[in-house]
Amino acid sequence: MKTNTRVVVIGGGVVGCSVLYHLARAGWTDIMLIERSELTSGSTWHAAGGFHTLNGDPNVAKLQAYTISLYEELEKLTGQSCSLHLVGGFQMADTPERMDFLRQVHAKCRYLGMDTELVTPSEAKAMFPIMDETNFVGALWDPVEGHLDPSGTTHAYAKAARMLGAEIVLRNPVKELTQEADGTWNVVTEQGTVKAEHVVNAGGLWAREIGRMVGLELPVLAMEHMYLLTEDMPEVVAHNEATGRELCHVIDFKGEIYTRQERKGLLLGTYEKACVPWSPVKTPWDFGHELLQPDIDRITPSLEVGFRHFPALEQAGIKQIINGPFTFAPDGNPLVGPVPGLTNFWSACAVMAGFSQGGGVGLTLANWMTEGDPGADVWGMDVSRFGEWATLRYTNAKVRENYSRRFSIRFPNEELPAARPAQTTPLYDIMVGQNAVMGDSWGLETPLWFAPSKEEAHDIVSFHRSNDFAHVGAEVKAVRERVGVTEIANFAKYEVSGPGAEEFLNRILTNRMPKTGRIVLSPMLNEFGKLIGDFTIAKAGDDRFMVWGSSAAQRYHMRWFEAQMPGDGSVAIHRYDQTLVGLSIAGPKSRAVLEKLVDEDISKDAFRFMDFREMAVAGAPCMVNRITYTGDLGYEIWMAPAYERKVYLAIKAAGEEFGIADFGMRALLSMRLEKNFPTWGHELRPIYGPFEGSMDRFVKLEKNDFVGREAAAKEKADGPKLRRVSMIVDAEDADVIADEPIWAKVGDTDYGTVDAPHGHGPTRMGPDGKDAGPSEGDYGAASVRGIADGDWRVIGWVTSGGYAHGVEASMAQGYVPAALAEEGLFEIEILGKRCPARIAVEPPFDPSGERMRG
Repeated sequence: MKTNTRVVVIGGGVVGCSVLYHLARAGWTDIMLIERSELTSGSTWHAAGGFHTLNGDPNVAKLQAYTISLYEELEKLTGQSCSLHLVGGFQMADTPERMDFLRQVHAKCRYLGMDTELVTPSEAKAMFPIMDETNFVGALWDPVEGHLDPSGTTHAYAKAARMLGAEIVLRNPVKELTQEADGTWNVVTEQGTVKAEHVVNAGGLWAREIGRMVGLELPVLAMEHMYLLTEDMPEVVAHNEATGRELCHVIDFKGEIYTRQERKGLLLGTYEKACVPWSPVKTPWDFGHELLQPDIDRITPSLEVGFRHFPALEQAGIKQIINGPFTFAPDGNPLVGPVPGLTNFWSACAVMAGFSQGGGVGLTLANWMTEGDPGADVWGMDVSRFGEWATLRYTNAKVRENYSRRFSIRFPNEELPAARPAQTTPLYDIMVGQNAVMGDSWGLETPLWFAPSKEEAHDIVSFHRSNDFAHVGAEVKAVRERVGVTEIANFAKYEVSGPGAEEFLNRILTNRMPKTGRIVLSPMLNEFGKLIGDFTIAKAGDDRFMVWGSSAAQRYHMRWFEAQMPGDGSVAIHRYDQTLVGLSIAGPKSRAVLEKLVDEDISKDAFRFMDFREMAVAGAPCMVNRITYTGDLGYEIWMAPAYERKVYLAIKAAGEEFGIADFGMRALLSMRLEKNFPTWGHELRPIYGPFEGSMDRFVKLEKNDFVGREAAAKEKADGPKLRRVSMIVDAEDADVIADEPIWAKVGDTDYGTVDAPHGHGPTRMGPDGKDAGPSEGDYGAASVRGIADGDWRVIGWVTSGGYAHGVEASMAQGYVPAALAEEGLFEIEILGKRCPARIAVEPPFDPSGERMRG
């Protein structure tokens, strides 16, 4: 074993071997993988080996599609068989609500380039004849599903990596990780110490323990997962002989089960409600090629449903029950990328669907390490997406919830209860006492809407407009006509200070920095000119700036800030998190309310729109921004938590004569829609350039050589291919959520190939069992011209939306080809129905901005 290397990958499962292969393929060959035992000794060897492309996050779906596309290439490269079975699969709906869910998924697949199809239960039965179709109302067919040999696939990755020059060291447990002052890592193993520039934690079941070696508590937990193998079934053999094909995959949401053919029988796995974590505090190092004791009683409720839905199963003998541990993050997606706060320490763990995601994770991490960028929008997998509140107990509770809900519908207005409340502000008890329905905003309890009584203070979950609709509308009406107050503690807050602060901010942001006492808005770009942030910046004094942004991206942005900071100590960045909280008052009477609470002149000319001032509010030291996300006259008031109750109660008392009302996050987001305001994480993401995102006025190309300037200048010169637009939708009782396709009547007009931000791959088989041929897209991206209906084509996608109560219209934001960004005939597909839509070039509410500037 060599003692110096560029990269050490810890862990010899499918993910670790994929990372090693992709690094070698990218040209980094001075690399090694260290495995405590043999390859596949963790979760890999006992995995069911299924793969699929469908995922709730379209960006993860793209990487899953890439993973599947890679297997044939690996086989050709290495001669090692992956035993690939591409048989397709159905998701079965047993209720109208689940059918709505499948319609939503199918619509999303239109712009992803995925050739899914909605079919009847009888059509599904033709491909999976052992089902009783009377239990279902419909199904979704995905041709790109299948299964493979976990061991063969892992060894194919390993062999390919070795062929490219990588080294693999087996039977060599890592004992300790330390870092030198120059950033070099000492990987201390049983066979000696290896010095490495980079360390990748692909430890699988032991990823948590490897993280602890460097002071991390990664949010990852292993769960017991059971599947069973039946004896040979005559029904399976008969289907094979009659059709010459294997049975396809089937997911039965009601039964919480998945099933497929295994030899001449079936494999059936469950994600049961009565789930059990494995080693919730510490993973034993001596665990290896062992299985856990089966507990068939625990999965009996799922089996009973399975026997009703697939009657032949009840007569089948059980040959073997497999019970083994798999790791999960709290939301079920992997933890990938550079770990915030550490240098050259990378995460590639919590990949529960290793044979769907392993290739994409390896590609992403290799791109990130070798090119400085993952090459795709991987926010849904980024290790930085969890905050410090994601402790061991939080993780254990949330993973249990996620596992038990794996085949459950997540409704757009559904707030999940596990591990809550994790964080609260000083107003939490007051908000709950006022019948607030609370939501989880990056671990913080935040008011969503206010019910008229305690009994009504809950969401009735639905894809359609629900019980909050009228009450959110009343909150918006109060703001637009009088004045409202809401808590905004869930924003990210930073202070950037020091003699180099202004130069630093000018270097990482696209807009000019403000003068003292003024505010600007500015995007932030990566080196490739893509949107990685959107901030409000106030100059609080000489060498001191206050910065506000998206709460969910706090650690993501801190990682970027720290990487860009000068090394001379001239800049300091402080992240406040919940040591600074805020309230927003908005509406035509908001100035009158604030005037009663301050001892300074805040008239229109004395305290202008986009002004910043430190002043006492109700006697409490505060920072006040003359700006609100409502797009109305209003103010953001920031203070230490110790003052929040005092300031809030004073605002309510001062506003009583004006009919002040509390409003929640849903009302705030409704009001931003009617102002055409974008949000980071939806409209603004690293797959879009600033001009595509219609952020033109905040990009000052002439100011200095900021990060991403060259790419942004090229985007402007060439003209953006896409444009963010706002649309008014003729919806009925359901509004857009996100990821709905946008149709346009374009005839034969060619607007150029505009690639969707996500993609899929070639199909093999349709639901009728015939070869469906290749799709329009490829594994890198799907042309938005790929789905057509006469003169109508899918030309774009929705990023967010809802009902804009102030203008009484259903609205959506999304991306379309730039040539269509001002006019055209459009439709947006909502729950299977195409609704007419028209572009709102100007904001429907206060298009001139007189209200917010008044």
